Amino acid sequence: MKIALAQLNYHIANFEDNSNKIIEAIRKAEKQEAELVIFSELAITGYYPHDLLERKEFIEKAEQAIARIAKECTKVAALVGGPSINQSERGKKLFNSAFLLKDGKIEAIRHKSLLPTYDIFDEYRHFEPNRQFDIVELNGKRLAITICEDLWDEQPSQNEFGKDKLYTRSPLEELSKLNPDLVINLSASPFSYNQENWRKDILVKKAIKYQLPIIYLNQVGANTEVVFDGGSIYLKEDGTIPVELAYFEEDFHVVDTENPSPKHQQEKDYIAKIHQALILGIRDYFQKMGFKKAILGLSGGIDSALVCALAVEALGKKNVRGVLMPSKYSSDHSVADALHLAENLGIQYDTIAIQNMVDEFENQLSPVFGNLPPGVAEENIQARTRGILVMALSNKFGNILLNTTNKSECAVGYGTLYGDMNGGLAVLGDVYKNDAYKLSNYINRDGEVIPYNSIQKPPSAELRPDQKDTDSLPDYDILDRVLFNYIELNLSPKEIIEQGFDKEMVFKVTQLVNQNEYKRFQSPPIIRVSSKAFGFGRKMPLVARYH
Repeated sequence: MKIALAQLNYHIANFEDNSNKIIEAIRKAEKQEAELVIFSELAITGYYPHDLLERKEFIEKAEQAIARIAKECTKVAALVGGPSINQSERGKKLFNSAFLLKDGKIEAIRHKSLLPTYDIFDEYRHFEPNRQFDIVELNGKRLAITICEDLWDEQPSQNEFGKDKLYTRSPLEELSKLNPDLVINLSASPFSYNQENWRKDILVKKAIKYQLPIIYLNQVGANTEVVFDGGSIYLKEDGTIPVELAYFEEDFHVVDTENPSPKHQQEKDYIAKIHQALILGIRDYFQKMGFKKAILGLSGGIDSALVCALAVEALGKKNVRGVLMPSKYSSDHSVADALHLAENLGIQYDTIAIQNMVDEFENQLSPVFGNLPPGVAEENIQARTRGILVMALSNKFGNILLNTTNKSECAVGYGTLYGDMNGGLAVLGDVYKNDAYKLSNYINRDGEVIPYNSIQKPPSAELRPDQKDTDSLPDYDILDRVLFNYIELNLSPKEIIEQGFDKEMVFKVTQLVNQNEYKRFQSPPIIRVSSKAFGFGRKMPLVARYH
């Protein structure tokens, strides 16, 4: 059977553009004499529409789009993901469905059974789970149609209470009893650098366990925080993978299931993949929101330099503007490094000295502060002055401010609300400091883009004389390992200490993470590249006493 895999980048609620992309791929499949063309989960709406699914007119537009696409399916059938109405008097009003379109109409509909409600996923909020399993027949082949999570039933549960399986039922176990010839999985599976191999391993194990070939069709593209990496594959019943589509870009390929022509991708390390994910995240955020230009503060440090280099790669140098805002604590080399970066990248930049403004704030506050000794409040005046300036330029010229706070700083609250935590998009909010160094070296793999001095010098906020990050925090090598264990692996402080980490340091770090939830709650959306990013995927109470 000749099946076309259409791995596309969808725009949430943009029914016209999504439909046009799907129809274009259908016509392409016709020309290549495919019998079926497959699209991803919720392709017609984009993933994930959240509470737009509760709006009647939104569902009506989705239905109209499916009907329009069906009319194009006269020579080739199509499987398209979208919402469908639950006709029962009980349960949620919608299913997460796969529509089989053939002969100009909807031939069959199959619904998703396993609805994830962990991490960034909240599908049971809107959808009713499928409980009836049926095969679809097409051109003499029996197809088991599944949707994303339906194949992930054997993943461990997302908590620290043991190794029990997350789901009590296996859709493929049920479907395999009906003797299918092929399993098709419409997916919207987001990128996570520390779970990518796990995703492929599950598919391989399923193919071998049930001795069935599997087509896994993922989408690509970014929708605010979430990045979909594509990588759609065709697996044979022995678990081998003759066909693997591109990562982080749209792709199209026709698979002859009887004799598939090989298509493979070159394996890349996790830093190269994070780099691709961040570029895609920035580019799609701007394009899908209708923005063109970005602005950010340039301190001469590694984080702002890295974000600036990523923005230039994503948006082009003409669309990125840097602002140098030195104070009396800014070192000469920091200013020089920021200028060096701007010149290397060829971007527009401005220099606005902030010391007079900071002095005036302090003069006006002096009668209220009285004789209290200077401290964090005065340091934060500098950061907030910079925040006012970049936001003023953003408003005046229509540039969207990129936040440069990394995950290590974000985790422990090492940042100033309404200052350096301002922004429309947090580029590095899911990238630990040590990975920021690795990313910077990766960007410099063919020559200096980010000044070497920005990478090599000790990190500092430069808000007081001779300040270093390590004055307040453990060395980043240690800090990042503790944070990864606490945030991604969900280990307790006791379990982390048992690995050999200093007891007082672990308690201090984990307490900082807990105490600074209120700051993260007010942070910009963060591009997600790990299995546990701050934001939608990690929901913690603000008002709590938990140590």
